[in-house]
Amino acid sequence: MSQSKRATVYFNRDLHRALGRKAETTDRSVSRPVNEAVRMALAEDDEDLKAFQSRAQERNLDFNKVVLSLRRRAKL
Repeated sequence: MSQSKRATVYFNRDLHRALGRKAETTDRSVSRPVNEAVRMALAEDDEDLKAFQSRAQERNLDFNKVVLSLRRRAKL
């Protein structure tokens, strides 16, 4: 069993109502979907950081030059 820590989180009224209904219909606590959502968001952040780090050595492209190049090649 994992250890839990208590935290106070303030939700928008409609979001809180929706969480309560979901918890009620799935016979789970409100904490469960909140923990799952936070876990997913953190996993996505981790993936983004890994992708960013793997591309850190790539050269930077000037945005305006890229747009002009796309226009010249009729891609935009």
